[in-house]
Amino acid sequence: QLQLAQAGGGLVNPGGSLSLSCTASEITSTYALAWFRQAPGEKREAIACITRHDTAQYYLYSVKGRFTISREDAKKAMYLQMDNLTPEDSALYYCAAHIPNTPCSADAREYSRWGPGTQVVVSS
Repeated sequence: QLQLAQAGGGLVNPGGSLSLSCTASEITSTYALAWFRQAPGEKREAIACITRHDTAQYYLYSVKGRFTISREDAKKAMYLQMDNLTPEDSALYYCAAHIPNTPCSADAREYSRWGPGTQVVVSS
């Protein structure tokens, strides 16, 4: 079964940048892939999704223009570049893989595989 591992994250000053990566244990080309985040006391929210074959990318309104999702199926990897970070971006970030051969969705319940999460803290 597909397993996801994450790297990146950490502490950054407001206005700074961080990169997250997500690597899979098997091929990813049949999956829509997404990044979610969850702040303390909040529900998990979808922030970016990239379709199979990289035909489209979708973003949460509050991160659009600041975050960039990308994938590299040859490396079984997905990335999230986060620029101009604000304290409101502080959360635990998760990568997720949708059910094979289905489109992007913002509903966390539809995702079949999850990474372990990585902490992002934006603070001066």
